[in-house]
Amino acid sequence: MGQKAPGYTLDYLPPHRDKVETIEILRHTSRAAAALAELKGIAKTIPNQAMLINAVVLQEAKDSSEIENIITTQDELYKALIIHQSTVTSDTKEVVNYRRAIFHGYDFIKAQGFLRINDILSIQQQLVNNTAGIRSMPGTVLKNDTTGEVVYTPPQDKNEILDLLSNFITHFNQNEQDLSPLINLAILHYQFESIHPFYDGNGRTGRILNILYLILNDLIEVPILYLSSYITENKPEYYRLLNHTNRTGEWEEWIVFMLKAVEKTSLKTIAKINSIRELLDLTIEEAQQKAPKVYKKELVELLFEMPYSKIELVVNRLQVERKAASRYLRELESIGILESQRVGRETLYINRRLIEILK
Repeated sequence: MGQKAPGYTLDYLPPHRDKVETIEILRHTSRAAAALAELKGIAKTIPNQAMLINAVVLQEAKDSSEIENIITTQDELYKALIIHQSTVTSDTKEVVNYRRAIFHGYDFIKAQGFLRINDILSIQQQLVNNTAGIRSMPGTVLKNDTTGEVVYTPPQDKNEILDLLSNFITHFNQNEQDLSPLINLAILHYQFESIHPFYDGNGRTGRILNILYLILNDLIEVPILYLSSYITENKPEYYRLLNHTNRTGEWEEWIVFMLKAVEKTSLKTIAKINSIRELLDLTIEEAQQKAPKVYKKELVELLFEMPYSKIELVVNRLQVERKAASRYLRELESIGILESQRVGRETLYINRRLIEILK
Protein backbone atom coordinates (compact mmCIF):
# COMPACT_ATOMS: atom_id res chain seq x y z
CA MET A 1 0.00 0.00 0.00
CA GLY A 2 1.35 3.47 -0.82
CA GLN A 3 1.60 6.57 1.34
CA LYS A 4 -1.63 7.78 2.89
CA ALA A 5 -2.59 11.39 2.36
CA PRO A 6 -2.10 13.79 5.33
CA GLY A 7 -5.19 13.97 7.53
CA TYR A 8 -6.43 10.55 6.40
CA THR A 9 -9.34 8.96 8.24
CA LEU A 10 -8.30 6.25 10.68
CA ASP A 11 -9.58 2.86 9.54
CA TYR A 12 -12.02 0.93 11.72
CA LEU A 13 -11.14 -2.51 13.06
CA PRO A 14 -10.55 -5.22 12.01
CA PRO A 15 -7.79 -4.89 9.40
CA HIS A 16 -7.51 -7.36 6.51
CA ARG A 17 -6.38 -10.76 7.80
CA ASP A 18 -3.75 -11.24 5.09
CA LYS A 19 -1.94 -8.13 6.33
CA VAL A 20 -1.76 -9.24 9.98
CA GLU A 21 -1.08 -12.98 9.60
CA THR A 22 2.08 -13.12 7.55
CA ILE A 23 4.53 -16.01 7.99
CA GLU A 24 6.90 -13.71 9.94
CA ILE A 25 4.11 -12.58 12.27
CA LEU A 26 2.92 -16.15 12.91
CA ARG A 27 6.49 -17.29 13.68
CA HIS A 28 6.89 -14.59 16.31
CA THR A 29 3.38 -15.24 17.64
CA SER A 30 4.37 -18.83 18.43
CA ARG A 31 7.49 -17.73 20.33
CA ALA A 32 5.65 -15.03 22.28
CA ALA A 33 2.83 -17.42 23.21
CA ALA A 34 5.30 -20.03 24.51
CA ALA A 35 7.14 -17.49 26.69
CA LEU A 36 3.87 -16.09 28.03
CA ALA A 37 2.54 -19.58 28.88
CA GLU A 38 5.76 -20.32 30.79
CA LEU A 39 5.37 -17.06 32.71
CA LYS A 40 1.76 -17.88 33.60
CA GLY A 41 2.84 -21.25 35.00
CA ILE A 42 5.81 -19.94 36.99
CA ALA A 43 3.76 -17.11 38.51
CA LYS A 44 1.62 -19.75 40.24
CA THR A 45 4.67 -21.02 42.15
CA ILE A 46 4.85 -17.84 44.25
CA PRO A 47 2.91 -18.63 47.46
CA ASN A 48 1.54 -15.12 47.92
CA GLN A 49 0.54 -13.53 44.61
CA ALA A 50 0.35 -10.08 46.21
CA MET A 51 4.14 -10.10 46.58
CA LEU A 52 4.62 -10.54 42.86
CA ILE A 53 1.84 -8.22 41.72
CA ASN A 54 3.02 -5.37 43.93
CA ALA A 55 6.63 -5.64 42.82
CA VAL A 56 5.97 -5.91 39.08
CA VAL A 57 3.13 -3.37 38.97
CA LEU A 58 5.33 -0.72 40.58
CA GLN A 59 8.12 -1.42 38.10
CA GLU A 60 5.64 -1.04 35.23
CA ALA A 61 4.34 2.22 36.68
CA LYS A 62 7.89 3.55 36.78
CA ASP A 63 8.84 2.37 33.26
CA SER A 64 5.60 3.48 31.60
CA SER A 65 5.79 6.92 33.16
CA GLU A 66 9.44 7.21 32.12
CA ILE A 67 8.32 6.93 28.47
CA GLU A 68 6.39 10.17 29.12
CA ASN A 69 9.51 11.75 30.74
CA ILE A 70 8.05 11.39 34.24
CA ILE A 71 11.13 10.33 36.17
CA THR A 72 11.34 8.94 39.69
CA THR A 73 13.42 6.36 41.55
CA GLN A 74 12.44 2.94 42.86
CA ASP A 75 13.20 4.03 46.43
CA GLU A 76 10.99 7.13 46.16
CA LEU A 77 8.14 4.97 44.88
CA TYR A 78 8.24 2.45 47.70
CA LYS A 79 8.48 5.23 50.27
CA ALA A 80 5.51 6.98 48.63
CA LEU A 81 3.30 3.95 49.29
CA ILE A 82 3.76 4.14 53.05
CA ILE A 83 4.56 7.76 54.01
CA HIS A 84 2.51 10.95 53.93
CA GLN A 85 1.78 12.13 50.38
CA SER A 86 2.73 15.75 51.16
CA THR A 87 6.40 14.71 51.23
CA VAL A 88 6.26 13.05 47.78
CA THR A 89 7.45 14.71 44.55
CA SER A 90 4.93 15.44 41.79
CA ASP A 91 6.59 12.92 39.44
CA THR A 92 6.40 10.21 42.10
CA LYS A 93 2.71 11.01 42.69
CA GLU A 94 2.07 10.53 38.97
CA VAL A 95 3.71 7.11 39.06
CA VAL A 96 1.74 6.14 42.18
CA ASN A 97 -1.41 7.25 40.29
CA TYR A 98 -0.42 4.90 37.46
CA ARG A 99 -0.15 2.00 39.91
CA ARG A 100 -3.59 2.86 41.29
CA ALA A 101 -5.03 3.03 37.74
CA ILE A 102 -3.71 -0.48 36.94
CA PHE A 103 -5.48 -1.97 39.95
CA HIS A 104 -8.58 0.08 39.12
CA GLY A 105 -8.72 -1.49 35.64
CA TYR A 106 -7.93 -4.95 37.02
CA ASP A 107 -10.94 -4.64 39.34
CA PHE A 108 -13.18 -3.87 36.35
CA ILE A 109 -11.96 -6.96 34.46
CA LYS A 110 -12.35 -9.27 37.47
CA ALA A 111 -15.82 -7.94 38.36
CA GLN A 112 -17.30 -7.68 34.84
CA GLY A 113 -15.24 -9.79 32.47
CA PHE A 114 -15.22 -6.91 29.97
CA LEU A 115 -14.50 -3.17 29.68
CA ARG A 116 -16.75 -0.28 28.70
CA ILE A 117 -15.71 3.09 27.27
CA ASN A 118 -16.64 4.65 30.62
CA ASP A 119 -14.23 2.24 32.34
CA ILE A 120 -11.40 3.45 30.09
CA LEU A 121 -12.36 7.02 31.00
CA SER A 122 -12.26 6.08 34.67
CA ILE A 123 -8.80 4.49 34.32
CA GLN A 124 -7.49 7.62 32.57
CA GLN A 125 -8.96 9.85 35.29
CA GLN A 126 -7.09 7.85 37.93
CA LEU A 127 -3.91 8.46 35.94
CA VAL A 128 -4.12 12.18 35.29
CA ASN A 129 -6.24 13.19 38.29
CA ASN A 130 -8.70 15.31 36.31
CA THR A 131 -12.03 14.86 34.54
CA ALA A 132 -11.28 16.54 31.19
CA GLY A 133 -12.38 13.31 29.49
CA ILE A 134 -12.45 12.68 25.75
CA ARG A 135 -11.07 15.41 23.49
CA SER A 136 -13.77 17.80 22.32
CA MET A 137 -11.62 20.70 21.04
CA PRO A 138 -9.75 20.35 17.72
CA GLY A 139 -6.07 21.15 17.43
CA THR A 140 -4.34 18.11 18.96
CA VAL A 141 -1.34 16.96 16.92
CA LEU A 142 1.66 14.77 17.68
CA LYS A 143 5.03 16.41 17.01
CA ASN A 144 8.64 15.31 16.80
CA ASP A 145 10.18 16.45 20.12
CA THR A 146 13.40 17.50 18.41
CA THR A 147 12.27 19.17 15.18
CA GLY A 148 8.73 20.25 16.08
CA GLU A 149 7.48 18.64 12.86
CA VAL A 150 3.88 17.32 12.98
CA VAL A 151 4.21 13.54 12.57
CA TYR A 152 0.58 12.56 13.12
CA THR A 153 -2.81 14.24 13.34
CA PRO A 154 -5.31 12.07 15.24
CA PRO A 155 -9.09 12.28 14.67
CA GLN A 156 -10.29 15.76 15.68
CA ASP A 157 -14.10 15.43 15.82
CA LYS A 158 -15.47 14.15 19.15
CA ASN A 159 -18.20 12.10 17.48
CA GLU A 160 -15.62 10.38 15.28
CA ILE A 161 -13.44 9.70 18.34
CA LEU A 162 -16.43 8.15 20.14
CA ASP A 163 -17.31 6.02 17.10
CA LEU A 164 -13.74 4.77 16.85
CA LEU A 165 -13.65 4.04 20.60
CA SER A 166 -16.92 2.11 20.31
CA ASN A 167 -15.42 0.05 17.49
CA PHE A 168 -12.22 -0.41 19.55
CA ILE A 169 -14.01 -1.63 22.68
CA THR A 170 -16.13 -4.08 20.66
CA HIS A 171 -12.95 -5.76 19.40
CA PHE A 172 -11.26 -5.48 22.80
CA ASN A 173 -14.06 -7.51 24.43
CA GLN A 174 -14.47 -10.02 21.59
CA ASN A 175 -12.95 -13.35 22.66
CA GLU A 176 -14.51 -15.75 20.18
CA GLN A 177 -12.30 -15.23 17.16
CA ASP A 178 -9.63 -17.28 15.43
CA LEU A 179 -7.08 -14.45 15.26
CA SER A 180 -4.40 -14.92 17.92
CA PRO A 181 -5.07 -12.57 20.86
CA LEU A 182 -1.35 -11.66 20.80
CA ILE A 183 -1.67 -10.39 17.24
CA ASN A 184 -4.85 -8.62 18.26
CA LEU A 185 -3.03 -7.05 21.23
CA ALA A 186 -0.65 -5.32 18.80
CA ILE A 187 -3.54 -4.19 16.59
CA LEU A 188 -5.55 -2.86 19.54
CA HIS A 189 -2.58 -1.00 21.00
CA TYR A 190 -1.88 0.66 17.66
CA GLN A 191 -5.55 1.59 17.28
CA PHE A 192 -5.91 3.12 20.73
CA GLU A 193 -2.73 5.19 20.38
CA SER A 194 -3.90 6.34 16.93
CA ILE A 195 -7.34 7.37 18.20
CA HIS A 196 -5.50 9.33 20.92
CA PRO A 197 -8.82 10.04 22.68
CA PHE A 198 -7.56 12.16 25.59
CA TYR A 199 -5.69 15.42 26.00
CA ASP A 200 -3.24 13.64 28.33
CA GLY A 201 -2.37 10.11 29.43
CA ASN A 202 -3.04 8.29 26.14
CA GLY A 203 0.20 6.29 26.16
CA ARG A 204 -0.08 5.25 29.80
CA THR A 205 -3.77 4.34 29.43
CA GLY A 206 -2.98 2.29 26.32
CA ARG A 207 -0.24 0.39 28.14
CA ILE A 208 -2.65 -0.44 30.99
CA LEU A 209 -5.17 -1.70 28.43
CA ASN A 210 -2.48 -4.09 27.12
CA ILE A 211 -2.26 -5.97 30.41
CA LEU A 212 -6.02 -5.95 30.93
CA TYR A 213 -6.47 -7.50 27.48
CA LEU A 214 -4.03 -10.32 28.30
CA ILE A 215 -5.94 -11.05 31.53
CA LEU A 216 -9.28 -10.86 29.75
CA ASN A 217 -8.06 -13.52 27.32
CA ASP A 218 -6.68 -15.72 30.13
CA LEU A 219 -3.12 -15.48 28.83
CA ILE A 220 -2.09 -14.51 32.35
CA GLU A 221 -4.13 -14.50 35.56
CA VAL A 222 -2.79 -11.48 37.43
CA PRO A 223 -1.18 -8.20 36.26
CA ILE A 224 2.46 -9.29 36.07
CA LEU A 225 3.50 -8.70 32.45
CA TYR A 226 4.19 -5.18 31.33
CA LEU A 227 5.71 -4.11 28.05
CA SER A 228 6.89 -0.66 29.12
CA SER A 229 10.45 -1.70 29.94
CA TYR A 230 10.87 -3.06 26.39
CA ILE A 231 9.25 0.04 24.90
CA THR A 232 11.52 2.30 26.99
CA GLU A 233 14.60 0.42 25.76
CA ASN A 234 13.38 0.67 22.14
CA LYS A 235 11.53 3.98 22.30
CA PRO A 236 12.67 5.45 18.93
CA GLU A 237 11.74 2.21 17.13
CA TYR A 238 8.35 2.06 18.90
CA TYR A 239 7.39 5.53 17.67
CA ARG A 240 8.92 4.97 14.23
CA LEU A 241 6.81 1.84 13.69
CA LEU A 242 3.63 3.47 15.01
CA ASN A 243 4.15 6.30 12.52
CA HIS A 244 5.10 3.87 9.73
CA THR A 245 1.83 1.96 10.16
CA ASN A 246 -0.06 5.27 10.35
CA ARG A 247 1.45 6.45 7.08
CA THR A 248 1.43 3.24 5.04
CA GLY A 249 -1.16 0.87 6.52
CA GLU A 250 1.53 -1.85 6.64
CA TRP A 251 1.24 -3.94 9.80
CA GLU A 252 4.00 -6.55 9.80
CA GLU A 253 6.90 -4.62 11.38
CA TRP A 254 4.67 -3.12 14.08
CA ILE A 255 3.08 -6.44 15.07
CA VAL A 256 6.45 -8.21 15.12
CA PHE A 257 7.81 -5.46 17.39
CA MET A 258 4.95 -5.96 19.86
CA LEU A 259 5.28 -9.76 19.75
CA LYS A 260 9.00 -9.43 20.51
CA ALA A 261 8.04 -7.17 23.42
CA VAL A 262 5.76 -9.88 24.82
CA GLU A 263 8.40 -12.60 24.39
CA LYS A 264 11.37 -10.65 25.80
CA THR A 265 9.39 -9.17 28.69
CA SER A 266 7.95 -12.59 29.60
CA LEU A 267 11.45 -14.10 29.74
CA LYS A 268 12.75 -11.18 31.80
CA THR A 269 9.82 -11.48 34.22
CA ILE A 270 10.37 -15.25 34.56
CA ALA A 271 13.99 -14.60 35.58
CA LYS A 272 12.83 -11.97 38.08
CA ILE A 273 10.22 -14.32 39.60
CA ASN A 274 12.84 -17.06 39.99
CA SER A 275 15.17 -14.62 41.76
CA ILE A 276 12.37 -13.43 44.06
CA ARG A 277 11.40 -17.02 44.89
CA GLU A 278 15.03 -17.95 45.69
CA LEU A 279 15.43 -14.90 47.93
CA LEU A 280 12.12 -15.66 49.67
CA ASP A 281 13.27 -19.22 50.47
CA LEU A 282 16.64 -17.92 51.69
CA THR A 283 15.01 -15.25 53.86
CA ILE A 284 12.63 -17.77 55.45
CA GLU A 285 15.58 -20.07 56.20
CA GLU A 286 17.64 -17.23 57.71
CA ALA A 287 14.76 -16.01 59.86
CA GLN A 288 13.98 -19.52 61.13
CA GLN A 289 17.61 -20.21 62.03
CA LYS A 290 18.78 -16.82 63.35
CA ALA A 291 15.57 -15.30 64.77
CA PRO A 292 13.25 -18.25 65.57
CA LYS A 293 11.41 -16.30 68.30
CA VAL A 294 10.14 -13.67 65.86
CA TYR A 295 9.84 -15.77 62.70
CA LYS A 296 6.38 -15.77 61.16
CA LYS A 297 5.58 -16.71 57.58
CA GLU A 298 3.11 -13.78 57.32
CA LEU A 299 5.83 -11.36 58.43
CA VAL A 300 8.32 -12.50 55.78
CA GLU A 301 5.64 -12.37 53.08
CA LEU A 302 4.76 -8.81 54.12
CA LEU A 303 8.42 -7.79 53.69
CA PHE A 304 8.28 -9.12 50.11
CA GLU A 305 4.92 -7.54 49.40
CA MET A 306 6.09 -4.17 50.79
CA PRO A 307 9.91 -3.98 50.49
CA TYR A 308 9.68 -0.72 52.46
CA SER A 309 7.81 -1.58 55.64
CA LYS A 310 7.02 0.04 58.98
CA ILE A 311 5.61 -0.84 62.38
CA GLU A 312 1.99 0.03 61.49
CA LEU A 313 1.97 -2.42 58.57
CA VAL A 314 3.15 -5.25 60.83
CA VAL A 315 0.60 -4.31 63.50
CA ASN A 316 -2.23 -4.46 60.95
CA ARG A 317 -1.09 -7.60 59.09
CA LEU A 318 -0.11 -9.73 62.09
CA GLN A 319 -2.64 -8.25 64.54
CA VAL A 320 0.02 -7.65 67.20
CA GLU A 321 0.87 -4.77 69.56
CA ARG A 322 3.19 -1.99 68.40
CA LYS A 323 5.83 -3.10 70.89
CA ALA A 324 5.88 -6.63 69.42
CA ALA A 325 5.90 -5.34 65.83
CA SER A 326 8.84 -3.07 66.62
CA ARG A 327 10.72 -5.97 68.21
CA TYR A 328 10.12 -8.21 65.15
CA LEU A 329 11.49 -5.61 62.74
CA ARG A 330 14.50 -4.71 64.90
CA GLU A 331 15.38 -8.38 65.34
CA LEU A 332 15.26 -8.96 61.56
CA GLU A 333 17.45 -5.91 61.09
CA SER A 334 19.98 -7.27 63.59
CA ILE A 335 20.45 -10.46 61.52
CA GLY A 336 20.82 -8.54 58.24
CA ILE A 337 17.44 -9.25 56.62
CA LEU A 338 16.29 -5.65 56.95
CA GLU A 339 17.93 -2.23 56.97
CA SER A 340 16.35 0.71 58.77
CA GLN A 341 16.10 4.31 57.56
CA ARG A 342 14.63 7.39 59.19
CA VAL A 343 12.24 9.41 57.02
CA GLY A 344 10.90 12.38 58.95
CA ARG A 345 9.45 11.01 62.17
CA GLU A 346 9.09 7.49 60.84
CA THR A 347 11.46 4.54 60.72
CA LEU A 348 11.22 2.48 57.55
CA TYR A 349 12.57 -1.06 57.32
CA ILE A 350 13.94 -1.95 53.88
CA ASN A 351 14.25 -5.39 52.30
CA ARG A 352 17.35 -4.20 50.43
CA ARG A 353 18.14 -7.51 48.71
CA LEU A 354 14.66 -7.58 47.20
CA ILE A 355 14.98 -3.96 46.07
CA GLU A 356 18.16 -4.91 44.20
CA ILE A 357 16.32 -7.70 42.35
CA LEU A 358 13.44 -5.38 41.45
CA LYS A 359 15.82 -2.77 40.07
